[in-house]
Amino acid sequence: MDVVAKAWTWLATGSHWAGPDGVWHRLGQHLFLTFVCLAISCAVALPIAVALGHIGKGGALAVNISNAGRAVPTFAVLVLLLLSPLGTHGQWPTIIALVLFAIPPLLTNAYVGVREADREVVEAARGMGMTGGQLIRRVELPLAFPLIMTGVRTAAVQVVATATLAALPGGGGLGRIITAGFRLTDTPQVVAGAVLVAALALVVEGVFVLLGLVFDPLRRRTGRRSPATRRPPADQAPASPALTT
Repeated sequence: MDVVAKAWTWLATGSHWAGPDGVWHRLGQHLFLTFVCLAISCAVALPIAVALGHIGKGGALAVNISNAGRAVPTFAVLVLLLLSPLGTHGQWPTIIALVLFAIPPLLTNAYVGVREADREVVEAARGMGMTGGQLIRRVELPLAFPLIMTGVRTAAVQVVATATLAALPGGGGLGRIITAGFRLTDTPQVVAGAVLVAALALVVEGVFVLLGLVFDPLRRRTGRRSPATRRPPADQAPASPALTT
């Protein structure tokens, strides 16, 4: 309890929040790194997942390969990248490591969401003469939206938590507060930094839950999702036989 009280005192000290090494500056760096990594991950994973889910071919292989990447620790990937020629290019080793870490939930959820969209609705739309692009935009994506947003939310929280590794090669972010605490053998500062990262992860998750509710295209049209189009969270979604490893 003494450490917790001292950590609270550290957080309540105004001087720890100001300046280039202060919490606000480190928080800005952390959010910027998170946004960049999440944007790159979405740009890479979502188009591939949606296309594979639409055509129904090759998706299982892509998802299984991406999920296999989870077995490799992000820290190990970061170390290997730092030892490679990329290690001299600033934040890029950290960004690449975090992008690779964020791709699996994005790819898996988007693929499953599009592939498991209500087949009757999809076939009815195809029978109306919709092209492949129209089918994706107007039918499959709206139906898959909850699972896609669940993948984005999961990836965002994972990146927020793992971005603390950026401090190891000298990058910015809240991880610098933790590493500085270790260097100074200041346990309350380490605990305070961990609390800040955990709080940020919770806030980010809450923001993406809200965004999922606000921008759900079917909910915006009808006020609520019909039972036929509701999807369970990723950790409760029924496993597709094609995704079984």
